[in-house]
Amino acid sequence: MAIEPVDLRKGIDGLARFCREKLTADPFSGPLFIFRSRRGTAIKALAYDGQGYWLAQKRLSKGRFRWWPESSEPAKLLEAYEAQLLIVAGDVSRVRAAPMWRPVNTLK
Repeated sequence: MAIEPVDLRKGIDGLARFCREKLTADPFSGPLFIFRSRRGTAIKALAYDGQGYWLAQKRLSKGRFRWWPESSEPAKLLEAYEAQLLIVAGDVSRVRAAPMWRPVNTLK
C-alpha cells in the first residue's frame, strides 16, 4: 500500500506509473497495490493478473478510511487479511478478527 495519498482521478496507466516512479515497484509483478485519496474517503486497488490490469475503487458514503500507516518508506507491505480488513472495515486497528485461512483439503 502506498503511504502517500494519491490523486484518484488517475486510471490504470497513472497508477502503474506511480508504482514504478514513487514506490519503485514493478506493477506487473503480481501484488495488489492499494492507494488512498487525499481526503481519505476512497481507496483504489490495482493488480496485474498476467493478462491485464484489474482496477477497483471503494468510496465510503460516510466517514473516512481512518487507519493508514505512517512510514519514512514510500510503501508498506500488508498481509492479505489486513488488506481484506481495510477494504471491508476501513480501519484495521479497530477490528478484532483472526487472519483468514483456508483449510487443508482432506478429500482424496
